[in-house]
Amino acid sequence: MATYKVRVATGTDLLSGTLDSISLTIVGTQGESHKQLLNHFGRDFATGAVDQYTVQCPQDLGELIIIRLHKERYSFFPKDPWYCNYVQICAPSGRIYHFPAYQWMDGYETLALREATGKTTADDSLPVLLEHRREEIRAKQDFYHWRVFLPGLPNYVHIPSYRPPVRRHRNPNRPEWNGYIPGFPILINFKATKFLNLNLRYSFLKTASFFVRLGPMALAFKVRGLLDCKHSWKRLKDIRKIFPGKKSVVSEYVAEHWAEDTFFGYQYLNGVNPGLIRRCTRIPDKFPVTDDMVAPFLGEGTCLQAELEKGNIYLADYRIMEGIPTVELSGRKQHHCAPLCLLHFGPEGKMMPIAIQLSQTPGPDCPIFLPSDSEWDWLLAKTWVRYAEFYSHEAISHLLETHLIAEAFCLALLRNLPMCHPLYKLLIPHTRYTVQINSIGRAVLLNEGGLSAKGMSLGVEGFAEVMVRALSELTYDSLYLPNDFVERGVQDLPGYYYRDDSLAVWNALERYVTEIITYYYPSDAAVEGDPELQSWVQEIFKECLLGRESSGFPRCLRTVPELIRYVTIVIFTCSAKHAAVNTGQMEFTAWMPNFPASMRNPPIQAKGLTTLETFMDTLPDVKTTCITLLVLWTLSREPDDRRPLGHFPDIHFVEEAPRRSIEAFRQRLNQISHDIRQRNKCLPIPYYYLDPVLIENSISI
Repeated sequence: MATYKVRVATGTDLLSGTLDSISLTIVGTQGESHKQLLNHFGRDFATGAVDQYTVQCPQDLGELIIIRLHKERYSFFPKDPWYCNYVQICAPSGRIYHFPAYQWMDGYETLALREATGKTTADDSLPVLLEHRREEIRAKQDFYHWRVFLPGLPNYVHIPSYRPPVRRHRNPNRPEWNGYIPGFPILINFKATKFLNLNLRYSFLKTASFFVRLGPMALAFKVRGLLDCKHSWKRLKDIRKIFPGKKSVVSEYVAEHWAEDTFFGYQYLNGVNPGLIRRCTRIPDKFPVTDDMVAPFLGEGTCLQAELEKGNIYLADYRIMEGIPTVELSGRKQHHCAPLCLLHFGPEGKMMPIAIQLSQTPGPDCPIFLPSDSEWDWLLAKTWVRYAEFYSHEAISHLLETHLIAEAFCLALLRNLPMCHPLYKLLIPHTRYTVQINSIGRAVLLNEGGLSAKGMSLGVEGFAEVMVRALSELTYDSLYLPNDFVERGVQDLPGYYYRDDSLAVWNALERYVTEIITYYYPSDAAVEGDPELQSWVQEIFKECLLGRESSGFPRCLRTVPELIRYVTIVIFTCSAKHAAVNTGQMEFTAWMPNFPASMRNPPIQAKGLTTLETFMDTLPDVKTTCITLLVLWTLSREPDDRRPLGHFPDIHFVEEAPRRSIEAFRQRLNQISHDIRQRNKCLPIPYYYLDPVLIENSISI
């Protein structure tokens, strides 16, 4: 008789355990065990438990390659989901085999798991293993389908509807919840989230954290009357009372310095949308700024042409916003513009705005505003630019270029790579909860009762149009971080902490990816000859970039360096890039005039007419302000159950080489974190959004 000692680990999240019956079959190269019930005296498979069992076989099974977990009804108990972390088996030889699961078993089903060694198709020779990986991919492609969300945007996951198991009897006379949270100003369509597969949904802890935080704050806004007030703000200082107890060093600095030109320019480098600004070598014809206009702001002994040649002039162009219609909010027509902003980086090391035009078409009704104009003219012109920044950030940099693209990466991964594939093991930690938060995001932002309909000038259709335009221009090179800084001409711009920190994280990540990829892919031929890898890349090109050749996204990968670049882009997008545009958004938006989502008066067409009263009347009303800030507050605060970049508690890799690479990656991130914190001690505004301890492995909020 051959004795196998089995350890079964159940997940630690609340409700991970099960009362259902679990059996095990072990498959080896020399035979297969009988199906054995895993049961001993007392409770089995409780939350957080690691249960131990013994399986007796008539003969040695040889090298263990597959196990099957069978989940069946136990007595009269109703169906009870179970989250299995892993199974470990100690063979008679003393060798320990690891079988990672890290997934839910919902119904009465059988789950087949491969031994944890990472293998591409070329590494498998046994027919049973080749068939297993084919069957796994076939089953996932039958389950996960691509679906068009909005034409022109990346496609997203569609899962056949099924109702998750209910642990208690529901009163048939009690109406089902319609998605309304008491006090919350918008109706959330949660149908998209309640039918998600359990493996894609938030953990119980994260779900509770999300809604426990949202409910009381929404109710507090309602009680204070903020969500019913359609009037203008009477005084600017009243805006600070929206979140009386939610302050930070940065949010306080924003409220104190938002009107200053130095802080306006600073945000292009280290705010929440730091990837827009680019060096200007020639003033565009549509923005007829002359030397006479801006010479007083350039310093002594220089001129506009000289500063252009020195590389000290920068441009923020919001042309992508041009011509998008607006909606009514609180019964009042909203307004929109697509401005241009010229900035100068002076010898004192500060980025300063020197000219603003509120249209893409110059003319007598579109003056160029200058710092020498009246205080309120200049401030309102800058506020219009900040309004355009809101859409550039929320629609493009945040929602499209991280959330929606990352979801497409995730779904293509699930559909094309089996769990034993090295790339699956490398990438799966960076997909955690992305489908869930995107489902919430679509429900909160992009439905007729959501934020874009009730809190944004552009409404649902306009907000989506911004993203459609941006995707039609998105390129592969723009997602390759080092190239992006060079292409925008900002690779040597001082005080650009976003660039410094993102490159530090990128370099650490690229080195980690290189070590993993070169371990499993010893040659270019191994890359080109991996059909599962090529299917993954092809599906991203088709479903995310919608097959647009001009994007420059590869249809296939032929070399090891190409694969390293591609995977680094994927992981960076799903982690650090999202952190850079998400983590600080509440700190920069809590003071609404710094980041308004709507404007109630048309762009100013003549100078000298703006007053404090017209400025206040142009800003969003109280209700619209609070709807926007409440949603952004909810969607920018990471709930509990976090996993910082480099922390991989799920054991997918078991080989020594990748385990060493993971530890080295973590050490490099620790050094980056130390360097950032040391630098921030000397800064009036600390920049910490790319501190690795604050970067989540995946987009989960």
